[in-house]
Amino acid sequence: MTTVAFHETEPIGDALLEFAVIASRHRGKWVFCKHKARDTWEVPGGHREPHEPILETAKRELFEETGAEEFQLTPVCVYSVTMERQRFGMLYYAGIESFGALPESEIERIQLFDDMPEQLTYPLIQPKLMAKAKEILKFT
Repeated sequence: MTTVAFHETEPIGDALLEFAVIASRHRGKWVFCKHKARDTWEVPGGHREPHEPILETAKRELFEETGAEEFQLTPVCVYSVTMERQRFGMLYYAGIESFGALPESEIERIQLFDDMPEQLTYPLIQPKLMAKAKEILKFT
C-alpha cells in the first residue's frame, strides 16, 4: 500500500528530505515530462545529490527535466511517501518564464497540459502532490 502525507517543514528537517518535486506552470498550463523509457507523464523532480541543498535539487531537476531557464520557485510543503518505509521530499511550485533546449537526459520531451494527463508514471502519488499544490497556491 502506498500512502502520501503532508507535513510542516520545521519538524521534519532538511536532512531527511530525499526528493524535490516541482509542480510547474508556463503560460497558464501545467508542465509534465515524458521519460524516454515510459509512455507516461511525470511531474518534474528527482533525487537529491549528497550534500546538495534541497532548493538546489529542485533547481537542478527542473532544468534537467524541462530545460527551464527563467523561473521562480516557491516551496509548497514537505510530503512523505510510505511504501516499505517512509521517505520525505519537498514539494515546490515553479512559475516558468522561459525554456532553453532540453538537456540530454532520460527525458524525451515536455508537454503543457490544462490539467493532469491521464497516463501518469506515479498515479498513486502525483495526483495527491498536484492537488496539494493547487490547494495551497489557490489554483483551480
